[in-house]
Order: sequence, then structure tokens, then C-alpha cells
Amino acid sequence: MPRQNDKREILTATAAGLFWRQGYTVTSLADIAVSSGIPLGNIYYYFKTKTDLARSVADIFVAETEDMLTQIVASDQDPRRRLQLLIDKLAQSLKSRVEHGCPIALGIRDFRRDSPEAASRAAEAFSLLIGFIGRELGRSGIRPSTALAIARNAVAEWQGGIMLAHGLRDPTVLAESFRRMERLLLGAKAHA
Repeated sequence: MPRQNDKREILTATAAGLFWRQGYTVTSLADIAVSSGIPLGNIYYYFKTKTDLARSVADIFVAETEDMLTQIVASDQDPRRRLQLLIDKLAQSLKSRVEHGCPIALGIRDFRRDSPEAASRAAEAFSLLIGFIGRELGRSGIRPSTALAIARNAVAEWQGGIMLAHGLRDPTVLAESFRRMERLLLGAKAHA
């Protein structure tokens, strides 16, 4: 029998998947109950409202991003290799992003009306990525303001690639976006 925290995690993971695949607005607590196998009445013990679930899902986005960046930092010291590892890790989800879009971006958009706090929390995942990229570019000798601009461009390239690939149902669009990210991040040169 799952422990209390396990049920909370199951409900959050189930909600995250349903919000991503069918949308926050149309997903009901009853849908989450059915998909999770946890009775609807029990959901209220863990989450009083759907907006409480949205905040918990946003926490997942941040935690998963932090975990990914921690793994990258632990695996290599070279800033360029770290950036390549980041691109490689992001590319691992190419198929699901083409099929469903970006769960973080969709969460930010969908949560904003009912739960602005959840939208802001979800957006922290993008801030973490931009900060990481900017720091690694800075470690390679690029000025902080330039590194920040390049980092924002890289995340915008990735997100734009996801949106266009999802809209066109064409994975090559996102694959091309990852190649442009590589050129942008790995081709950036330090200025004397």
C-alpha cells in the first residue's frame, strides 16, 4: 500500500502528465483520480484544489531542472562539454515534445489565470536553464552581458523549435533547432 507521500507524488505526477497531454483547463480532479487509481475523495486530503496541484506540478518542473543541471555539473568540469551535455539531455525528449509541446511552457500559460504563483514557479525552470547557460559561457571567457543574451537566445531557440515542431508535427524542425543551439552555444567566442 502506498505511503502518504507516495500518494501525493503519484497524484502530482499524474496531474503533470494529464495537464501536459490534455491541458490544465480541461483536466478535472476526477480525471486525475481515475488515472492515478486514487479515489477522488482521497485527493482532497492531499490537494484542496486543482490550483494546489498546479503548484505541486510547477515544483516538479523546477526540481527536475535542478536535478538535470546538478548531474551535468557533476559529470564534467569543462564549460563547453557541460553545454553539450545540456543540449544532449534536452534532445532526449524530442519525440514527446513534438507530440505534446513543452510541459513547462504549457504549464506557465495554463496556470497563469487560476494560479499565478504556479505559473511563476514553473517559469523558474527556464530561469535556471538561462542562468546555467550564462554561467557556463562566462566560465569560458564570455562577458556576462553577452553570455546572458546568448543564454536567452538558446532557450528561445529551443522553445521556438518545440512550438514549431509540435505545430507542424515535424521532428526535423526540433532537430534543426538543437543544431542551431549547438552552434550558438559552442561557437560563442570570448572577447578580449
